[in-house]
Amino acid sequence: MARTDDRFRSAYNKLLDICTQMEVGGQLPAEAVLADRMEVSRTIIRSALQRLDTENLIQWEGRRKTLIKQPEARHRLSQSESTPTGEELEKRFLEWILRFDVPAGTALNIAQLSRQFGVPAHSLQEFLSGLSRFGLVERGSKGGWILSGFTAEFAIELSDFRLVLEMNAIRHLLSLPQDHEIWGKLKEVRAEHIALRKDLKKRYHDFSTLDGKFHATVNSVVKNRFVLEAQKLISLIFHYHYMWDKRDELERNAAAIEEHLEWIDAMLARDMGGSEEAALKHLRRSKETLLASLKNHKLA
Repeated sequence: MARTDDRFRSAYNKLLDICTQMEVGGQLPAEAVLADRMEVSRTIIRSALQRLDTENLIQWEGRRKTLIKQPEARHRLSQSESTPTGEELEKRFLEWILRFDVPAGTALNIAQLSRQFGVPAHSLQEFLSGLSRFGLVERGSKGGWILSGFTAEFAIELSDFRLVLEMNAIRHLLSLPQDHEIWGKLKEVRAEHIALRKDLKKRYHDFSTLDGKFHATVNSVVKNRFVLEAQKLISLIFHYHYMWDKRDELERNAAAIEEHLEWIDAMLARDMGGSEEAALKHLRRSKETLLASLKNHKLA
């Protein structure tokens, strides 16, 4: 296992220990304080905090890192795990981009990033080559890689492409026979929405995960390798954008749940027109929310 990845796992587990000694609602110390206490870089501390945020253990907003849930044993990372998989690398890299730590146009230092993400340099090169298909990175004129960045233009193009893919998925889904497994999955995800709606004031941070599950369920009926690749990127970006703008988060998530339920009910009723109308309503609102989040970060 790479030393950087080992240090990351150690720092993350130490953060979990700190959280277990805190009351829910308490504030974690500043990044500089944590880095000094654990004798690691601020980059590693940021990566560990990002994972805490992704696991919905803390709410990270600016300098405030609020504990919202006590950690459990399952959250701890093994110190004996191997180098991150391609999926883990993709997740870490996109977290790094979507946290706006690096501006568009930045030259990527392969040696530094391979240490940061705990992967061999050649694996990172292959990963960036694949990611370049989506326009987030591009080859530099003198070699190497340049971060194109997550801009408003990129967000608009991604949202429009998402609309095309999901409208296509609806047509596939509604053509499936009544005994297909998708109908059971839709009923299951509908029940999860109802349960979350009942306890939303306490669990509204859980919506981003449920949102990803719902859209993955709808798109799972399309068996196309190119669609699958695009959906992975779309899913991660629309998952992480929930972390960017915390204003009116409870209200926005409540509205999105109702939009999902309207869409699910139309599909269960085999109502093509109602399904497409509900999907358009939700996807257009998601696009508006994404662009508003970028504007809040002065990227739009």
